[in-house]
Amino acid sequence: MSSLPESIAGKTLAVLGGTGPQGRGLARRFAQAGFAVIIGGRNAMRSSEVADALSAEIGIGVAGTDNLTAATNGDIVLVVVPWEGHAELLTELKPALAGKIVVDCVNPLGFDKQGAYALPVEEGSATQQAAAILTDSTVVGAFHSVSAVVLEDPEITEVNTDVLVLGDDREATDTIQALADVIPGVRGVYGGRIRNAHQVEALTANLISINRRYKAHAGIRATDI
Repeated sequence: MSSLPESIAGKTLAVLGGTGPQGRGLARRFAQAGFAVIIGGRNAMRSSEVADALSAEIGIGVAGTDNLTAATNGDIVLVVVPWEGHAELLTELKPALAGKIVVDCVNPLGFDKQGAYALPVEEGSATQQAAAILTDSTVVGAFHSVSAVVLEDPEITEVNTDVLVLGDDREATDTIQALADVIPGVRGVYGGRIRNAHQVEALTANLISINRRYKAHAGIRATDI
């Protein structure tokens, strides 16, 4: 475990929706990197069970509680909830998230017989919706296309992918790029302002199609930087 960059050292990370595969995977990797991690969920008992199981597996303490308590106690808060409950949850948690960096990781996707596809979002993207609701927070979009299967696999020590980080505040995007960098193999790359989040969220549908065709867990890499 290497020392954390000064900008994020000592921060507590809350993962809202942390009982699902993506949330569990991010919680695992950040706990292993040296962060205090809180898994949040709709049901505190379920979150505690998931956290206890993860703690036992990795040998590092991870806390589990309800989303409100997690949001209240997290310094940086990751939103990894299903798209269907995104707006409702963020509206409910707006006071608890005031003054914090909120990282929206949600992909508004639909699925039919032809596979995954991007859903239309009135605000433009999940990240833009979060920013419209959380007017007292600094919203950043990131971690949209990191494979949950890879994140959760204890045999994979390096996650071979870049994470595109989107936001309108330079200090906040730098902070989340540094956060992405602590996962071995991952590089945080600035991907533009929040208005550019739609195509990054939608790209996950393409990656799902790639994975199904090639039986893979594809990520993305930005070249020449």
